Amino acid sequence: MSENTAVAKSAENARNEAALLPPTDVIEDAEGITLYADLPGVPKDKLSLQVEGDTLTIEGTVALELPEGMESSHAEVSLPHYRRAFTLSRELDAGKVSAEFNHGVLKLRIPKAEHAQPRRIEVRLS
Repeated sequence: MSENTAVAKSAENARNEAALLPPTDVIEDAEGITLYADLPGVPKDKLSLQVEGDTLTIEGTVALELPEGMESSHAEVSLPHYRRAFTLSRELDAGKVSAEFNHGVLKLRIPKAEHAQPRRIEVRLS
């Protein structure tokens, strides 16, 4: 098996594994959308954002460390991985996505493409 085939199979397995859907709020305004996703327990270095074509994918791996010598006797979350994909409208400019991550909350700002922005048309007297 070639290295490229192994990488492709690894990526496919990651997409097929069970994952939690992070709770998400999407707010639209005249300039674009703001997306908030809750990813508790995910550190910044375990967070992955990707735009491919018209699909935005959010993935994160929970990294909760237990103190040395302790083990968990009960866990509410049994899946350590978050994944959610969104299809982006052609009205959005996927090349200008900005992201902030603070205290487990991801904030994405996706502006509307210039052709979809509201514009004012000046009326002249004739």
